[in-house]
Amino acid sequence: MQSYAQLRQQYRMHSENQLYYFGITLGYNNSYLQLTKSPNYLNDSILSVTPLSSGGITMGLLATVRMTDHFQARFNPQLMIGGGKAIQYTLGEKRMPGENIDQLKILPSTMMSFPLQIKFNSDRIDNFRAYLLGGMKFDIDLSNNATSRNAEDMIKLKKYDVGLEAGIGINLYLPFVTISPEIKISYGLSDVHKTDPTLKYSNVLDKLQSRMIVFSIHLED
Repeated sequence: MQSYAQLRQQYRMHSENQLYYFGITLGYNNSYLQLTKSPNYLNDSILSVTPLSSGGITMGLLATVRMTDHFQARFNPQLMIGGGKAIQYTLGEKRMPGENIDQLKILPSTMMSFPLQIKFNSDRIDNFRAYLLGGMKFDIDLSNNATSRNAEDMIKLKKYDVGLEAGIGINLYLPFVTISPEIKISYGLSDVHKTDPTLKYSNVLDKLQSRMIVFSIHLED
């Protein structure tokens, strides 16, 4: 009788020993801004400030370098389109005539993200393997408004951000490609709020830090 290993074909065994390989990334991200209120928050103009989450798409390239049997280094530059961050305000008595009590401020966002990560891979079982990853990222906001002229209803964000990332994923080995679904969280370390005390909606904010959850599918050579 044939053994189980003989009956179940294992694909892409050579990929275990490659020094490096490449791929592409497609994904969806959900992001929001973690805010810290300033002492100016307690006034009659604005009663409450609430960050809202929004989604966008992710496209990127992937380069992976083998370090040991279980550890790999990975560089995964990505373009993140959409996912404009939003903040909901509730105004107080000192609002302009005809101004709605609820105000939604949407901050458009198109990001270039440059994550550098370390992967820890489990042992391979047939055509399946799980992994953990962690690392750092550097982001550039291509649509930031930090240099825009003053406008009372504006919130200015800085162009650059750095953060930490952690995630989990699986490798599914197929005859001609490796498909790797993955989910990760991103925790911004920088304060991306460009403080401007002359701006009404910015004046009640102290810090703004990015938070993101990303679901990706990597297609690897």
